[in-house]
Amino acid sequence: MKLGIVGLPNVGKSTLFNAITKAGAESANYPFCTIEPNMGVVTVPDHRLSVLRDLYDSKKVIPTAIEFYDIAGLVKGASNGEGLGNKFLSHIREVAAIVHVVRCFEDENVIHVDGKIGPASDIETINLELIFSDAEMIDRRLQKTVKALKGDKTLKGEVEILERVKETLDNGLSARTMDLTPEETEFVKSLNLLSFKPIIYCANISEDDIAEGNFDNDFVKEVREHAATEDAEVVVVCARIEQEISELDEDDKKEFLAELGLDESGLDKLIKSSYHLLDLISFLTAGPQEVRAWTIKRGTKAPGAAGKIHTDFERGFIRAETIAFNDLQEHGTMAAAKEKGLVRLEGKEYIVNDGDVILFRFNV
Repeated sequence: MKLGIVGLPNVGKSTLFNAITKAGAESANYPFCTIEPNMGVVTVPDHRLSVLRDLYDSKKVIPTAIEFYDIAGLVKGASNGEGLGNKFLSHIREVAAIVHVVRCFEDENVIHVDGKIGPASDIETINLELIFSDAEMIDRRLQKTVKALKGDKTLKGEVEILERVKETLDNGLSARTMDLTPEETEFVKSLNLLSFKPIIYCANISEDDIAEGNFDNDFVKEVREHAATEDAEVVVVCARIEQEISELDEDDKKEFLAELGLDESGLDKLIKSSYHLLDLISFLTAGPQEVRAWTIKRGTKAPGAAGKIHTDFERGFIRAETIAFNDLQEHGTMAAAKEKGLVRLEGKEYIVNDGDVILFRFNV
């Protein structure tokens, strides 16, 4: 899963990226500090893996992972080549979802590219650049499809959807705000529009706000109001504190979070939000050699899940020996769970659930 971290210059993008990936990307108080996108791989916390490791006495634990890309700060006019322009926009096209960091704190020592703090305005600046870029692409696609329609009347439906997308973009709205049928959604998704990508607004607040328990300041409220208009996720973090947390070991991290009155880190919140936004779940495989988590789309059938491990597993799928994690944990061994009838043999139509522990049977 690839997530692109975007935002105006000096909103805390690279600070947050450094914190959650410990990748050491350069972070400085001037625009375009980040030129090429930095990439960091973050393992997804999953307490179930350590439980399974102990049950199976496994040699290795392999969690699933998320790739975060820190993409250069955007300015007005990027769609026309301002700043890093189209280079920035092309980097966004490669990711599954966007994490839009929005500055929600005052600090006279950190310059703002527009000279003032305004989350709604900041969000609009970036969204409009994505919309402008999409509008240009849709215009070209629509012209081409209208010409092709003369010789192929089956393209009429495609032209109608493209015209609706164009109207939405021309009205200054992101494509993700459109009301689409499942079939239309698949078509629009295939266009790879920037403004159609799922988005998480990451409201970056100050250390003082965290200390005071003020997670919903006026700036954050602005972000929430906008997010509600496009059914987007909002995660509130303090990038500087996340950077401090990243330097601690697991025990000290828990103690530090407790002192701040936090149940989880911003990274944990961001990962949960990403899974929810992209409708993802994890199934598990376990044995003496390794315990491993695998990420799939919710609704994936057993053969498709098997294919995440190896294409041969999907091609030669016979059945899936399946047990819910909670049932296995409760009874301690597969043998004990089988005695209780909790281990199921599932076929090709079985839809995998989050936390399923699966042994795939296949033949090629």
